[in-house]
Amino acid sequence: MVRAMIGTGQALAETGMESAEGVLDKSPLYLRIREVLAEAIASGRLPKGTLLLEGPVATLFASTRTPVRQAFALLEAAGQIRRFDGRGFLVGQGRGGPKRAVLTAEMLGLDEEAPALRKAPAWEAIYESLEREMVHLSVFGRHRINEVELARARGVGRQVARDALTRLEALGITEKDERMRWTLVPLDEQRMRDLHDIRVALEPLALSQAAPFIPPAERGAMTQRLEEALAVYPDLSVEAMDDLETDLHITCLGYCPNRELLIALRRARFMLNVSKHIIGVSHRMPADEPFIAEHLAVFRALDVDDRARAAETLRHHITVSLPKVIGRVAELRAAHRPDMPAYATPVTR
Repeated sequence: MVRAMIGTGQALAETGMESAEGVLDKSPLYLRIREVLAEAIASGRLPKGTLLLEGPVATLFASTRTPVRQAFALLEAAGQIRRFDGRGFLVGQGRGGPKRAVLTAEMLGLDEEAPALRKAPAWEAIYESLEREMVHLSVFGRHRINEVELARARGVGRQVARDALTRLEALGITEKDERMRWTLVPLDEQRMRDLHDIRVALEPLALSQAAPFIPPAERGAMTQRLEEALAVYPDLSVEAMDDLETDLHITCLGYCPNRELLIALRRARFMLNVSKHIIGVSHRMPADEPFIAEHLAVFRALDVDDRARAAETLRHHITVSLPKVIGRVAELRAAHRPDMPAYATPVTR
């Protein structure tokens, strides 16, 4: 079954920043995918000219496209695959055309791989819709979340509901009170300003430290996606917009060698999810594109190894985004009130 993209929350885990237990994963998914693909190419199971597309490969690995994209970038840099007409990659080098064979698990040797590489955690099936519901609800204040009622409402076991809430906790969307009960953290203007202060202070520093370690091929692919998105905006899906945000704010910064810095940033990245769940869902796409040109300016600076300019451009981008996000949240609060789910109870103090 093809899984839906589940955005920046899952990207944190899949880039190796957070494992299922909430600690750093020593073997990021994109590296495991790269190794499986590289071995399949070396063994001949993936013959020269085989067309590799992000979607089908992600399906076989029960993954989102982000770690597949990272794996492709590393394989391209190593000369094992080459870009094909801007869409997908061909195995090997040369000028031959694509072999459009149906990609199978057996071709990748996945029948011999550890099940954890392929099996998607059960909580992922409910995560994206739950995250959106929680973000919308957080605009209207603090709520207590009943884990048992959540499991019943989503037709899953209690452990699955708890796992999903734990992922939301990593992003600062939920937390536990003094009695270890789940609560939904309210999203008010002061909290948005506080989170933005953290991003303004730490993301430019993380980018400066990450810059030498971002593979040029991967950075080039990100730039190409931005240029293509800018050319067709606003004819762009919410998922594609979220992918672009993930490229810069999650994937690029994920190369920062200071892991403590990335942990400190994790909760502040909740603001990326706010825009994702409001733009195009509760609100129409803005008439003017919200960030693509600003992201491109950051990548242009990285292309010439001007880390200081890249960091300052990123700082400016984050700073000017705050009024936009505050405005969208205010509009949502004024014009929309979601139905109260059975698992949530407003907290009055």
